[in-house]
Amino acid sequence: MTSTVRSVVDRSTLTEALRELMVRHDVPAAQLSVHTGGETITVGVDGKYPIGSITKPFTATLAMLLVADGDLDLEDRLGEHLGELGPQVGKLTVRQLLSHTSGLPAALGGETSSARQYLRACRDAELVLRPGVGFSYSNVGYVLLSRLVEEITGMDWWEAVEALLLTPLGIEPAFTVEPGGKRSMQTFMAGHAGRGVAVEQTLLEVEAGAGALALSAEDLVTFGLMHVTGDGPLSPQLLRTMRRQVPGVVPFGLANGWGLGLAVFDGWVGHDGTADGTSCHLRIDPAGGQVVALTTNAVSGAALWVDLVERLRACGLDVADYDLSHRPDEMPMPAGLTGSYANGDMEYFVDAGDGVLRVGGELYPELTVHSDWAFSVLEPESGQRVLGGRFLRDPSTGLINGLQTGGRVAARR
Repeated sequence: MTSTVRSVVDRSTLTEALRELMVRHDVPAAQLSVHTGGETITVGVDGKYPIGSITKPFTATLAMLLVADGDLDLEDRLGEHLGELGPQVGKLTVRQLLSHTSGLPAALGGETSSARQYLRACRDAELVLRPGVGFSYSNVGYVLLSRLVEEITGMDWWEAVEALLLTPLGIEPAFTVEPGGKRSMQTFMAGHAGRGVAVEQTLLEVEAGAGALALSAEDLVTFGLMHVTGDGPLSPQLLRTMRRQVPGVVPFGLANGWGLGLAVFDGWVGHDGTADGTSCHLRIDPAGGQVVALTTNAVSGAALWVDLVERLRACGLDVADYDLSHRPDEMPMPAGLTGSYANGDMEYFVDAGDGVLRVGGELYPELTVHSDWAFSVLEPESGQRVLGGRFLRDPSTGLINGLQTGGRVAARR
């Protein structure tokens, strides 16, 4: 989806669009930064916003820096560097962690507040897929990548990401959690879960490498420009390796494909991130020389982003995004759906007879299955029909053996 029409965005257009959409979606603060035509324009409220999972491309870039230095190989098994992981998780490769093809669950249950407890829980974790055969989004994989960085560099993750990546790029970071569990609400924007309802960040210290960065939209554009200019700590060849779509990977519900640390969107790459009460978005068009970043401090920032993409496209900036709004026709409720599906401690229960999906303690009624095996439900809060995910079938038997929602696979119990 590389743009073929010259963008006509300017500061006043971006300012007006962002201001209007912030009011429409009850977003207290937001910043938009756009690089196009060789110029970067930034509007909105300056500050550091918790970017959640957009932290992952930064951790992925750290790992690629170690690959560039010869200290790490993409085919290295984790057990070669983190021996305490045991045989099952120890055999996973760096490439599998970067591309979310390790089969690790999205998160771990139980007591995992220390690095030692976390690694012990990883050792006993039940994989949701055979490694290398499919996509299942995993925070756990990126926590292990951050531990790998620490083991090889001798620095903690915070020191490594700042010294090896952010400082060379001229980015001054903030972190939602720091070593020792320290939190400083003065260094970054507070998130909001509803109109005027501020929320605290709850990410654990051990999970920092998967989501602890707080940056501005302008910072995200600076990071994204590495992939446009080829300048920065990584060679153009390794940057292309990060962007290259992994064959056979289907990140349903998140993107069209996935590379090594980056989602793939029809010629663009990037990542989305949500922390507690924030929604942030990054898109990079290496061929067209364009980068777009949005940071917001409200969960409703996700809806703002959808409207913003339409506005930018109308101005000739053909930003790529993942669209699930158009689904094939529904089909009669298939047999064999009822049952329990699990990803780590997260359990999904499908009652096909009553047409209900239960996620934890929340019920989603009017379960409808479409002809491509995707399913939609009614969202309790809004009453709107939303795409919930898709059912997965064993290719050898045709039987339902899992479901995928938000890119995460839950295996049938």
